[in-house]
Amino acid sequence: MSQPVFFVVVTLFLASFAPLAAAGYFRWVRLSRPAIGVFDIGDVFAMMGFVVVLPFVYLALPGWALPTVLGLVFAAGLGIGYEPVVTHGWWRRGLILSLLGVDLAAWAAWRAGAAPTWFTAVNSVVVMLIAVSAANLSAQGGLKLRHAAWFTLGLAVYDLTFATAIPITQKLAEAIQGYPYAPSAGLRVGELSAVIGMGDLLAYALYGATAYKAYGRTGLRASVAIVAVFGALLPTLSPLAIEAITGRQPSLIPAQVFFGPAAFVGYLVLRRLGAERRMVDVLGNRPFSSRPHVASGHGGPIRSFGSRLEDPKRPR
Repeated sequence: MSQPVFFVVVTLFLASFAPLAAAGYFRWVRLSRPAIGVFDIGDVFAMMGFVVVLPFVYLALPGWALPTVLGLVFAAGLGIGYEPVVTHGWWRRGLILSLLGVDLAAWAAWRAGAAPTWFTAVNSVVVMLIAVSAANLSAQGGLKLRHAAWFTLGLAVYDLTFATAIPITQKLAEAIQGYPYAPSAGLRVGELSAVIGMGDLLAYALYGATAYKAYGRTGLRASVAIVAVFGALLPTLSPLAIEAITGRQPSLIPAQVFFGPAAFVGYLVLRRLGAERRMVDVLGNRPFSSRPHVASGHGGPIRSFGSRLEDPKRPR
């Protein structure tokens, strides 16, 4: 298999798996909802501020401190996100420490001369688990698809700015190379390699979880299709097209530049189905309406979350 094909296959699998896993978590696991009130556009700006500041914090840390901080962040994220899955505290802590220990051991073996395949595979599992749980913490905490769409649009501007005008993204990618608990997922097999950032996976998982919450399976199918095409295929194929045209392949293609606008347009299309379901609607098993004015039970049958039809006269 050639490097371009390997890169496309691995990226497509990881990117598409993120929203599917996030939706599966959303369906089967209930997190304790934090007392954060109602999400609004101000919270989206706050999230963007955190995203903008975080790379500068990483770059300011000395080399020895970076894996320590990342390990603590990974442990905390897994502990919060999987408390409902493994309810016994000591069992949960033991499993998390074991998983992080395997990640560290695989990294040490790689640095000692072993093939990097096991390290990249184990680290990818850890990163995917964190992205899925973090997306659900926001989705189940009140974040709507509308907020996620605006957030991804902001990420597109951020990615374009910090990959071109202020090349922080490239510096960060170089800074985390060779360290354990790298905030990226991917696979390396011999000379073949493919890597996708944890921030990208989180954006895809967040979009999938909120789309599933808002519009059920229709939302999930739309989110997976948008992620696959605009989050994986176009970002991975565009360097080949640029090289064919210019004779020079770019070193970095910011994936969110493709995904952000497409995700926002996808939200605009999905909202034509009606009002988004809120978390209280999900917990009360209330369906989203095919038209906003039939949510009260008038105007004919309405589509339910995870089922086909529901009697509109059923007591809410």
